[in-house]
Amino acid sequence: MELIKNYFPELTEAQLEKFERLGPLYEEWNEKINVISRKDMEHFYERHVLHSLAIAKVMKFEPGTKILDIGTGGGFPGIPLAIMFPDCHFHLVDSIGKKITVVKEVARALKLSNVEAQQVRVETLVRKYDFIMSRAVTRFSNMLPWVKGKFRKEDFNEFPNGLFLLKGGDVDEEMEEREVSYVTYHIDDYFKSEFFETKKVVFVPWEGKR
Repeated sequence: MELIKNYFPELTEAQLEKFERLGPLYEEWNEKINVISRKDMEHFYERHVLHSLAIAKVMKFEPGTKILDIGTGGGFPGIPLAIMFPDCHFHLVDSIGKKITVVKEVARALKLSNVEAQQVRVETLVRKYDFIMSRAVTRFSNMLPWVKGKFRKEDFNEFPNGLFLLKGGDVDEEMEEREVSYVTYHIDDYFKSEFFETKKVVFVPWEGKR
């Protein structure tokens, strides 16, 4: 929890309280439904919460922004970012029901009224969003057909509407499978930890050409 305070000193008391409650909530739910590996729970705030919040270091979402979290699993990066940006709407989706159960219960416990969790395959969604994000769900080339037609046309954030992807390893090799423009942000520029040395935030502007 100290990691969160150190890297985000601007957090309000209400936000800090929610972040403090995240750890115990996930420990409790993880005992019932295993959504985070047991050994990872020891590093929960670093490997799940702070990792998710790397997107907040790259981009400050404007109030009213609509964001889709694909393959959210237990709620990452969506839940930490929903705490960080209470005036934005987050739609967290996953095809696995037990994971969405955890997301719904965590959001309910924290009174996150800006979070909507749904068990659904992303291809079937018809709504449009300003940004779509995911954390290590699949290769970018596999994701492209899922997100086609799901972006709003009007931009009102600092970045144009597009995708934020949390990835590790050789990002260039993966991204260059498709002809897209993208920008890579190295997370260890923001957070000093061995865990983040190979981790990146990749932004792909959606240019409406694909």
